[in-house]
Amino acid sequence: MRSSGIRRPRARRRTTAAALASALALTALAACGTSSSADGGGDGNAADAADAGSPLDPKAKVTLTIDCMPPAAEKAELKQWKEDVAAFNEKYPNVTIKGKQTDPCLEPPRFTAMLKAKSQPEVFYTYFTDLQQVLDNDGAADISAYVNDRTVPALGDMDPDVLDVMKKDGKLYGLPFSNYTMGLLINRPLFEKAGLDPDKPPTTWAQVRAAAKKISALGDGVAGFGEYSAGNNGGWHFTATTYGLGGSIVNEDGTKADFNNATGKRILDNLKAMRWDDDSMGKTQLLKWGDLQKQMASGKLGMFIAAPDDITYMVQNLGAKYADYGMAPIPGRKATLFGGNDYMIKKGISSDKVKAAVAWINFKFLTPGKGQFDWARTKADGLPVGLPQPNFWTGATKTADDKARAASSTMPVANFRAFTDHPVQGRPEPPKAQEIYKVLDTAMSAVLTNEDADTGKLLDTAERQVDQILANQ
Repeated sequence: MRSSGIRRPRARRRTTAAALASALALTALAACGTSSSADGGGDGNAADAADAGSPLDPKAKVTLTIDCMPPAAEKAELKQWKEDVAAFNEKYPNVTIKGKQTDPCLEPPRFTAMLKAKSQPEVFYTYFTDLQQVLDNDGAADISAYVNDRTVPALGDMDPDVLDVMKKDGKLYGLPFSNYTMGLLINRPLFEKAGLDPDKPPTTWAQVRAAAKKISALGDGVAGFGEYSAGNNGGWHFTATTYGLGGSIVNEDGTKADFNNATGKRILDNLKAMRWDDDSMGKTQLLKWGDLQKQMASGKLGMFIAAPDDITYMVQNLGAKYADYGMAPIPGRKATLFGGNDYMIKKGISSDKVKAAVAWINFKFLTPGKGQFDWARTKADGLPVGLPQPNFWTGATKTADDKARAASSTMPVANFRAFTDHPVQGRPEPPKAQEIYKVLDTAMSAVLTNEDADTGKLLDTAERQVDQILANQ
């Protein structure tokens, strides 16, 4: 699941290197240096902290528990996991990796209970939005001193926006293995039937509205555009749409709501017009995650805001075909909401265990051409290749990874060219995201279910409620 209004099952998936390494080095002395004994705790002495930046000694003997190991039902993914453990052990023969099969990788109630009980694995899976909750429970090690261009060689080519999500007060607490940005997902066959060019999808909301009218005119229960308004998903999409238009959900210091303005009103007024004036959004509303995917997979929906891995979900779970879909940037293209998944390392474990954890995460998830980025193997194992994300690389590493991905593609990558050729700056979710999304759900559901909804009053009410949420941080 992604860090959005819902928590969905696993999606296996600008500064210079010197500047980034320097920034990490500044926090070296704050690292959780511990005894370098195999499995015991440590005393956090300065010598251990100074040694933290050196790679793991292959002679070090440690055992690591790691969650989000693929379940038995995911045969190809589990096969690859076992292969990678074996390859990792060729270099580190004394590291025993004990994978925990969890599907989904993270369920919020279970995750919260685990943190409170301090029972998380030594290497544990989180969403980008979970950092504060983990820190509130004193659950993650500060790995700043352990992460550098010797322990993670591709670090300098990693998108700093992604790394920043895992930082607090300049300290690094996690490493990514998947990311996404929001865009416009389109149904190519419906575009063609409506006389629209699927290779030139809409780039503005005016164009989305015009295209939605043409698609809905096909009849037979087809809707031109779909939107969420339940389960916190409506607020999540309101946020993505706001970013696309250059707006914000909260002010710069995160203390006040910042959506009760012309941008927020434009969003609600546009949806209201599409729903009631154009009748291009279908009759069924109060939709949550999974509903729009079902409509799209059954050929009844032309467009909705999504991320590329929604396509994989529709193909693997709903019988859809990759060739039927395309992606475009978020309308407006000023910015887009991004999120993803990462691994954190349990606070209090030994220095060698932290080093082993960084080594494994690097080997499996952060090495171009290897592990999750071995696209030739992924294709050979019958898994999909060709979606533009996860992709948290920049520079030459991104160029090489894109080329390798395209060479092993199992789907028409040209369908995503509008998305990949026009990258949009990502922005993280607001503080107290789920609570804010719940409030904004009310405004979204109102304009989609009540023809007489007053968008100004809805925004006034939502602003007061969000201000209260932010005041209680």
